[in-house]
Amino acid sequence: MRAMLLVIASGIGSLGWGGVLPYQYAYAADTRDWGAFVAAAASSLFSIGALVAAPIAGRLSDRFPPVRVAVATQLIGAAGAASLMFADAPAAFLAGMLVFGLGLSAAAPAKQVLALQWSSSGDRRRVFAYKFTGESLGMAAGAFLAGHFVDLDRPDGLDVGFLMAAAGFVMSSAIIAVAGRGAPAPSDFAGGATGSLAAVEDHDRGILRIIVTNPALRWTAVVTIALALGFYAQFESGLPAYGITVLGVDPITIGTAAAVNCLVIVAIQVVVVRLTAKRSAPVLLMAVGAIWVLAWLGLSAAQLAPGVASAILVMTYGIFAVGETIYSPVLNPLTASLAPKGMVGRTLGAMAALQTAFTAAGPLVAGVLLGAGLVDGFLVMHLAISALAVVAAWRVHRALAAARVTPEPPFTRPVPVAGLGGA
Repeated sequence: MRAMLLVIASGIGSLGWGGVLPYQYAYAADTRDWGAFVAAAASSLFSIGALVAAPIAGRLSDRFPPVRVAVATQLIGAAGAASLMFADAPAAFLAGMLVFGLGLSAAAPAKQVLALQWSSSGDRRRVFAYKFTGESLGMAAGAFLAGHFVDLDRPDGLDVGFLMAAAGFVMSSAIIAVAGRGAPAPSDFAGGATGSLAAVEDHDRGILRIIVTNPALRWTAVVTIALALGFYAQFESGLPAYGITVLGVDPITIGTAAAVNCLVIVAIQVVVVRLTAKRSAPVLLMAVGAIWVLAWLGLSAAQLAPGVASAILVMTYGIFAVGETIYSPVLNPLTASLAPKGMVGRTLGAMAALQTAFTAAGPLVAGVLLGAGLVDGFLVMHLAISALAVVAAWRVHRALAAARVTPEPPFTRPVPVAGLGGA
């Protein structure tokens, strides 16, 4: 039951992402007439807030109950989102977006730790899959609802999105707080039980240094970065820009493709989890990288068939969604299983920070390459990055095999979970 409540809370907490981020650039630049620089700075500060928050929240989740960390950080995010309704100057808007990003991303490592604590080893992938699906639905619902009520011709036209974000954080925090009441004391994370980091017990060492010096974690970080750059970094900017400026598709097609991406995730997530339940996590990540390669090959071929370019673009978003349904239940449990004892939150937070940093750089790279007319460079780069993900996942597989590691479960004594097939 706790795991299901966490899934619901995660979905509600994502409402603000869909309700604010797709519209904030046009709102700041045009509606408020603050210009493109302020609008771009707001996006950057949101990403900076996310980058700073994730590792800090991960450390806090190791030292304090993650329920408290998730609730507190989401309430901070709610305050940031609500403040945007009263931001009548660029400085106030930028500060609000920074706090909004802090709250949204700081809660992520804590909720990942809770997903580990509130699931048994047999249900862990399913819980993470449902959590990812819930977040995707929350983002889609936020964008859909905001799209019907946002009026970018009025200074208060995005208030409904800001209010949705704040209310979503508050409701999510309340659900997590209720779910956490009376929860059994979590067992310790068994970093040593996996064998991969048995010798790493020095908490004074920086987590990034631990990641770099351990082969399995190092290559897991490369997989995380490569898969983020190969799709997530381009979902909101690079791919739409490529579709509109290079393939010549209608903007409505971009919205259709994004909707197809979400629908495919919702439709096949449970089936994919069942089909891959007994498969090795690194092998599954190799499959995701291969799917990314296939998708970018399809996008490259779309230039040669302008008559069906729109159909290829929409289909490609669906192909990416298949990879996402494999990726989402696997990566965080794998990372947690490789973490040093007592440092799972920090490890998850560090990985999230790396992912956020490179994801934030993605739109800049796409803008430079596509703006300079280097379309082939844009496509070849992402093909190479996706191929790197395959190689890195293979290296993780080799590192675990060399250490004779079974990367799941990350708990010595799993806490039973009701409502998701657990004991």
